[in-house]
Amino acid sequence: MFDILVYLFESYIHADACPESEQLARKLAAAGFEDEEISEALEWLSGLRRIACELRPGIAPAEDSVRLYSDDECTRLSPECRGFLAFLGSSGVLDAANRELIIERATALEGFTITLERLKVIVLMVLWQREQPMDTLIIDELLNDDGGDGFQPVLH
Repeated sequence: MFDILVYLFESYIHADACPESEQLARKLAAAGFEDEEISEALEWLSGLRRIACELRPGIAPAEDSVRLYSDDECTRLSPECRGFLAFLGSSGVLDAANRELIIERATALEGFTITLERLKVIVLMVLWQREQPMDTLIIDELLNDDGGDGFQPVLH
């Protein structure tokens, strides 16, 4: 599934250029992805779109505030993942709303261990879907595969 998400980022500069689910499924199948992976990826993307539309701006946390994680979130997101999210927030890459969307999408993945490499793909997809401007260095960091997941993202 993560290979498909990276493929979508590499293939469609803007998320709104991505075809509708049925046509996208055909394109992904033609590109050689398996039906089960395609279904998982499309379902996850549909959830991302739905949740992103439901987000309501609230009171922004103070800059010196700390995000406390629930027991379930701590179980699903390693200290390394939580530290990476804190780093992205403190560097101005993530605002609180996008961080919450990333946490929601990460914890929505049943049957997957959320490694740092997978979290980076989730961050990339959330920022891509929300059409957030991304610095080239941030994209390089998010696409940097330190090994372990098996996907080898390559920008075209």
